[in-house]
Amino acid sequence: MVDFLAENNLCGQAILRIVSRGHAIIAELLRLSEFIPAVFRLKDKTDQQKYGDIICDFSYFKGPEYYESKLEAKPDLQDLDEEFRENNIEILSRFYLAFESVHKYIVDLIRFMDDLNEGVYIQQTLETVLLNEDGKQLLCEALYLYGVMLLVIDQKIEGEVRERMLVSYYRYSAARSSADSNLDDICKLLRSTGYSSHPGAKRPPNYPESYFQRVPISPTFISMVIGRMRSDDIYNQVSAYPLPEHRSTALATQAAMLYVCLYFTPSILHTQQAKMREIVDKYFPDNWVISIYMGITVNLVEAWEPYKAAKIALNYTLDPANIKEQACRYAASVESLRPQVQQLLKEGFLREEIVLDNIPKLLNCLRDCNVAIRWLMLHTAESAYDPNNKRLRQIKDQAINDSKYNPKILFQLLLDTAQFEFILKEMFKQMLTEKQLKWESYKKEGSERMTELAEVFSGVKPLTRVEKNENLQAWFREISKQIESLNYEDSTAAGRKTVQLIQALVEVQEFHQLESNLQVCQFLADTRKFLHQMIRTINIKEEVLITMQIVGDLSYAWQLIDSFTSIMQESIRASPSMVTKLRATFLKLASALDLPLMRINQANSPDLLSVSQFYSGELVAYVRKVLQIIPESMFTSLAKIIKLQIHDIMEVPTRLDKDKLKDYAQLGARYEVDPKQLLEDGIRKELVKRVAYSLHKGLIFNPKAKPSELMPKLKEMAATMDGFYRSFEYIQDYVSIYGLKIWQEEVSRIINYNVEQECNSFLRTKIQDWQSIYQSTHIPIPKYPPVDESATFIGRLCREILRITDPRVTCYIDQMNTWYDMRTHQEVTNNRLFTEIQDTLGTFGLNGLDRLLCFMIVKELQNFLTVFQKSILKDRSVVDIFKALLTAVNPVKGIVASKVYANAVAKTQKIWPAYLESIMKVGQMQILRLQIANELNYSCKFDSKHLAAALENLNKSLLADIEAHYQDPSLPYPKEDNTLLYEITAYLEAAGIHNPLNKIYITTKRLPYFPIVNLLFLIAHLPKLQYTKNQGMTCRRAADPVDWVPLVLGLLTLLKQFHSRYTEQFLALIGQFIRSIMEQCTSQKIPDMPSDVVGALMFLEDYVRYTKLSRKVVEAHVPSFIFDEFRTVL
Repeated sequence: MVDFLAENNLCGQAILRIVSRGHAIIAELLRLSEFIPAVFRLKDKTDQQKYGDIICDFSYFKGPEYYESKLEAKPDLQDLDEEFRENNIEILSRFYLAFESVHKYIVDLIRFMDDLNEGVYIQQTLETVLLNEDGKQLLCEALYLYGVMLLVIDQKIEGEVRERMLVSYYRYSAARSSADSNLDDICKLLRSTGYSSHPGAKRPPNYPESYFQRVPISPTFISMVIGRMRSDDIYNQVSAYPLPEHRSTALATQAAMLYVCLYFTPSILHTQQAKMREIVDKYFPDNWVISIYMGITVNLVEAWEPYKAAKIALNYTLDPANIKEQACRYAASVESLRPQVQQLLKEGFLREEIVLDNIPKLLNCLRDCNVAIRWLMLHTAESAYDPNNKRLRQIKDQAINDSKYNPKILFQLLLDTAQFEFILKEMFKQMLTEKQLKWESYKKEGSERMTELAEVFSGVKPLTRVEKNENLQAWFREISKQIESLNYEDSTAAGRKTVQLIQALVEVQEFHQLESNLQVCQFLADTRKFLHQMIRTINIKEEVLITMQIVGDLSYAWQLIDSFTSIMQESIRASPSMVTKLRATFLKLASALDLPLMRINQANSPDLLSVSQFYSGELVAYVRKVLQIIPESMFTSLAKIIKLQIHDIMEVPTRLDKDKLKDYAQLGARYEVDPKQLLEDGIRKELVKRVAYSLHKGLIFNPKAKPSELMPKLKEMAATMDGFYRSFEYIQDYVSIYGLKIWQEEVSRIINYNVEQECNSFLRTKIQDWQSIYQSTHIPIPKYPPVDESATFIGRLCREILRITDPRVTCYIDQMNTWYDMRTHQEVTNNRLFTEIQDTLGTFGLNGLDRLLCFMIVKELQNFLTVFQKSILKDRSVVDIFKALLTAVNPVKGIVASKVYANAVAKTQKIWPAYLESIMKVGQMQILRLQIANELNYSCKFDSKHLAAALENLNKSLLADIEAHYQDPSLPYPKEDNTLLYEITAYLEAAGIHNPLNKIYITTKRLPYFPIVNLLFLIAHLPKLQYTKNQGMTCRRAADPVDWVPLVLGLLTLLKQFHSRYTEQFLALIGQFIRSIMEQCTSQKIPDMPSDVVGALMFLEDYVRYTKLSRKVVEAHVPSFIFDEFRTVL
C-alpha cells in the first residue's frame, strides 16, 4: 500500500492539509487575541456613552432597520459611525477571516469524512484510515484541533466582543451583499456562549458541549476516534518511557486530545461510568492538571464537575491518600535527582566513553527529571486553580505541602536538567556525525595490530624471544581478515561478529600461554579495546536523540514558565553568568514549536513562516522580558549617576562598577537573536520606559497656578534629560554601544509617537499602535492614561503655552518677541521659552509642537468656515446688510459716506465675538509657529551649519527651477511620482527654513461677501485699539481685549486660504475706507488723522511686512500723500 503521507496519496494529503491549516488557524487566533480594539469591550463609561449606539451585539439582527434608522436620525452619530468604520475595518476584516477559517475548517473536515464514506478516495474507508498509523493520528488531531479552536476563541475573545465585532463587520463590509457569504453560519457558530475567562465567573450550563455541537459532526466518526484514543498508543510514546509509573506522562499528549474530544460526545462524561473509569485509570491515575495545547492548562476537577460519570471516575485520583502518595513520590524524586544531575554537570564528567557506556542510565535520569518537573509544575501552578473554589484550594495546598514544593528548587532542577539535556544532545549529534569515520578507524587499527602479530610469529619480524609458530601466524592473519570484513552497513551482524572476535582473542591468550610475553599481551589488549570501541560506536543510534526529544518536551510550560520570571531575574541579578544556563532552558522551551509546526511542515504549507514567526516571536519576547533585568540593573546604577550629574555642581568622576557591567554584557546565549542586539534592545527598552515616564510626570501643569509652572517645569525637565544624556555618555564605552545614536533614535521615537497620538484626536482615520512607525513590539513606548483633555505630554505642553499666551489676557509686542499681561503689564513669557523647549525636548520636540499647532490651526479654520456658513450666511437680516453695503461701495474706486460704514458695523455687532475668537486663535498659533521656526533655524545654523547651508541652497535652486518651468514648460519639473518636494519639506520644516504664514492649511470653496465681511470685521475692531509710539497698536481697555498682532496674522492666514482675488478686493475696500474717511476730514477741516485711519494704515503696513509683498500692492489703493502724512503721525 502507498505510504499514507506520500504526495500521490490524495486521501492522506487532504487530511494532512486540513490538520496543517488547523494549527495555522490557532496561531492566528492567538495572534489576533492581542489586537482586540479596546473599544469593543465597552468597559468604561465614556466608551459606552460614545460608541454604545454604533456597536451592537447580535440583538442587532432582530431589527437592523430600527438600529439603522436610529443612526440616520442623528448626523453626529452617522459621522462617528463613518469614522469608526474607517479606523477599524482593517482589523475587523482580519478577525472575520480568522472566524471564517474556523467555520471553513469544520466544513472541510465534514466534507472530507463524506468523501471518505462515499468512496471518493479509492480503497480508503474510515476503518482503513484508522488502521494506518499516520491516518489514525491525523483523524484524531483533526477533531481535537477543532475543539481547541473553539476553546481558544472562547478563552481569548469573549462572546460579547465576538458578537460586536461580527455585527460591525456585517454592517461595514460588502460581504453581506455577496451570495456566497456564509456570515450567517459563522454567526451561529460563534455567538456568545456566556463563558467568561475571568476568575470567579460562573460556568454556563451545558458548556462547552452545546458549543461543540453547533455544527453537527458524524457521531460514527467521533466514536471511532475516541475509541482509538482510548485503546491505542497512537503516537507510540510508551517506547520512550519504559517504566510503568511514567505511563501517564508518556500518554499526556493523547490524554489532552481525548479530554477535548470527549466534549463532542458528552454522554460518555455523563453516564458511561465504565468507559470513564477506563480512561481515568489509563490517562489520569496520578494527574489532574493537563496542558491541552501550547501551554493552555485545564484542571479536570473543575472541568469535569458537571459530569456525573467523569466526576465519580476521577474521585480515586483525587483521594487525599493518592494525592499524598504522588506528591511524596515526586518530593523524594527531586531530592535524589538534584545531586545526581549536579554531579553529571561537573566539568569534565560527561566524557564520550562514560556517555557511551551509560546511555540507558543517563536516559533514565533524564526521564525522571522531566517527569518530576512536569508533575510539579502543572500541579502547583496558580493559574490551574480557581482561588474561589474551596475544594480546588484544598487539593492545591495538599499537593504543595506534600511535595515540599519550593519554586526556587524546582527552577534550579529545570535549569540543570535543561543544561544536562543540551550537553548530552550536542555530544550525541557530534558522535553521530563522526560515527562511521571512527568505526572505520578502529577497524583499521585492530586489523593492522593482528597483521603485525602474524608477522611476529612468522619469525621474520624481530621481537625478543618469540619462536616461529606457523599456526598462530595463520590464525592471526585470519582474524585480521575477519576484522577487515566487518560491514558498517549491517550493524547487527557486525556487532555479533565483533563480540565473537573479542572472545577468540581472550581464548588465544589463555590456550597458547601468551601471557608470558608482555608485548604480545599488549597487542591483544589493544585490539580488544578497539573492538570494544567498535561495538560502542555502532550502538550510537539516532533513536537516542529522538527519545531525548520526546522526553525533554516542555510545551506544557509555554505559559506556566512566566511564573518563574521573577526567580530567573533575581538569579541573574545575583549572578549574571546564570544567563548561560538559562540559554539551555530557553532552547528546551523552543522545542514546544515542534508541535504546531510538524504538520504544517509535512504539508509543505505556506503558513510555515507566519506560524513559526508568531511562536518564535512569543518566545523571543519572553527571553527579552527575562533579560530585561540586565538593563534595569544598569539603569538603577544610572539613576545614581544622574542624581550626581544633576545635583552635584562639580563634574564628579562617576563610573559604573566596571566588572559588574562586563558581567551583565556577557550574554553567552545564542538564539536566533544576536545577544549584543538583545542587550542593546534591552537598554533601549529601559531608556524608553524611564524617559517616557519622566516626560509624562514632569510635564503636568496646573492651569490655576500663578505664575505659570511652565518655565520652572521645563528647566527641571531639561536638567533631568541632560542628566540622562550625560550619564548615558558615561556608560556607553563600558557596554560597547553607540550611546548618542541610541539616545537620539529613542528620544525622537518617544516624542514623535506622542505627537502622533496627540494628532490622532484631530484625525478621522486614527493611526493605531500597530500601524504606527514609531511604536515597536520589542521596545514599546508606554502609553499613559490622560490627565486632562490632552492625550500626551506634548499636548499638555502645547495647551499650556496657548493658555499663557492667550490673546484675550496678554498683549504680544512683536519688536520684543514678548507677551505682556494686559491688566498688570507684567511680562508673561518671551522667545526664551522656545530655547528652553529646545533644551528639554530637542529639535524633535519643537518640530512635534509645530506639527501639533498645524493640526490645531486646521481645526480652528474648519470651525471658522462652519460658523461662517451656518451662522452668518444663514442669517437673512445680516446678509441683507452685506448686500446693501456691497451696493454702496461700488465702484471701489469711489468715495463712500462714513455713516454707511458706521450703520453696517452697528447692525452686525452680534456676529463678531465668535469671528474674533477664531481669528485671534489662528493668529496666536501662527505667532508660536513663527517663533518655533526661528528657534529651529537659529539652532540649525549654530549646530549644523553645513546642513543649513545645503538645505537653503537646495530650496532656492528647486524654487528657481520650478519658476523657470512655469515660464517655459519645456524645462524640467518634478513628476507626480517624484517624492523630492514632499521629502525636502520635512527637512526644511525641521530646520526652520519655511514661512508658516504662506502655508495653505485647508481647501476652501467660494464664499459670497467674504471680502466685505472681513472689512466690516476690521472696522468694527479698530475703535478698540489705539496707536502709541513706543508699543505700536495696543488694546484701549483691558476689559474689551483685542491683541493687534494675532488679529493681523489671523486675518492674513484666513485670506491666504482663499483665491488671491479675495485679498485684492479686501485691500481695495480698506483703501476705499481710508480715502472716504480722509475725504470727510478734509471737508470738515479736522486737522488730526482719525484713529481708525491710523489703524487701517497700520494694518496695511503690517500686512505688507508680514507677507513680504511689494508696497505697490497697497499704494494702488491708497494715495501716497496719505502714507506720507501717516508717517508724520508715526
